[in-house]
Amino acid sequence: MDNFIPEITTVWSFPERGSWATHNPKYRGNFAPQIARNAILRYSKEGDIVLDPMVGSGTTLIETRLLNRKGIGLDINKGAVNITLQNLKFEGEYKYTQKVSTGDVRKLKGIKDNFVDFIVTHPPYLNIIKYSNETEGDLSLISSVSKFCDEFEKGIKELYRVLKENKFCAILIGDTRKNCHYIPLAYFVMQRFLKNGFILKEDIIKTQHNCSSTPYWRSQAEKYNIYLIMHEHFFVFRKPAQNEELSKFKYSRIFS
Repeated sequence: MDNFIPEITTVWSFPERGSWATHNPKYRGNFAPQIARNAILRYSKEGDIVLDPMVGSGTTLIETRLLNRKGIGLDINKGAVNITLQNLKFEGEYKYTQKVSTGDVRKLKGIKDNFVDFIVTHPPYLNIIKYSNETEGDLSLISSVSKFCDEFEKGIKELYRVLKENKFCAILIGDTRKNCHYIPLAYFVMQRFLKNGFILKEDIIKTQHNCSSTPYWRSQAEKYNIYLIMHEHFFVFRKPAQNEELSKFKYSRIFS
């Protein structure tokens, strides 16, 4: 992508989704490739190991191939793994072959402690979009906020385990509503990261565009007296060094 300009602020807006290589919007809920590219360029270097444990249609892995990183992609849904493998079949001379397989973020089998240089992923937002009908362990089938956070926390512990010290983990996650009231799912998830030893590096607001459900919800917003949620949070967390002094991060005391 010759005309790519890296983001430099904490508000990101991509009215036009990137469509280079095999990127496309067919897989419902996948994130814009500009997000993955910005994060990978800022928080990793060529040859680094980049993990996406909920790989979906492969946005992250496409970018790791293009940017000469060693990508590892996992997904609990075999169909997503197959889509990613297909999307990685594009022409070009690249240094590394990306590894994609079925796996569960809550148990990252085969990945050693302190092995990964950077993590970037886009988890489901409860059951807003269901990615399977009955896959055991699929987080997108959970409607309870507390249960979702409890299950995802198991994955957070694993992400902490496999990530190298002083390296970064980035996730894109949004909020929702229940009974016309705002549910700050992103902040609930953020708290679980902080509770498990991560430090918040950035909270980037990503504005949403061209949502397929917007026309329907525009009428519902007036009917139910609500505002449409048109933003997501792109959190970047850092795993501190083993003997790092953390007293300057006051929130670390809250979750200790």
